[in-house]
Amino acid sequence: MTEKFRLTNGALYALLLVGQTIAVSVLLLMVFPIFQSVITHLGQQQTISVVDQVSISAVAFILHCCYWARLSWVAVTVPFKNTLVSHLCIFVGRLSFLFGGALFSAVFFRHVPELDVLPTIGQSIARVSYTALTLFGLFCYSLELDRLGWALEPDRR
Repeated sequence: MTEKFRLTNGALYALLLVGQTIAVSVLLLMVFPIFQSVITHLGQQQTISVVDQVSISAVAFILHCCYWARLSWVAVTVPFKNTLVSHLCIFVGRLSFLFGGALFSAVFFRHVPELDVLPTIGQSIARVSYTALTLFGLFCYSLELDRLGWALEPDRR
């Protein structure tokens, strides 16, 4: 049986992690105004420009590329072991997905039932698709920070 080819280059790992972090930061900056609008205008259909939809999808795609490339080909590489840093990484990972969970909850459990007019099937499919792509990207990033946090743990066997 052959093992999967995996690079152990620390610089490449750091580059992919930084790429994921930048993508998540950009996503949060782009999605926060939309989230705020959904919360403050419950029941009103939100108009999100095509440019914003494409931008969100493109950044989420970049996030996924960095994540899946790292997961497939580059081993988690840590320069040191530290329990506090380990816990902070895991905490930030969970915190990063908290926003995604809040967005999901606001849209699907609070906003959609209040809509006076439902969007068309095409609009619904597009919105659900890029929302799912974004949420899954945030989930993957939180898993990446969990992996990093556990790798930083000194007593981890």
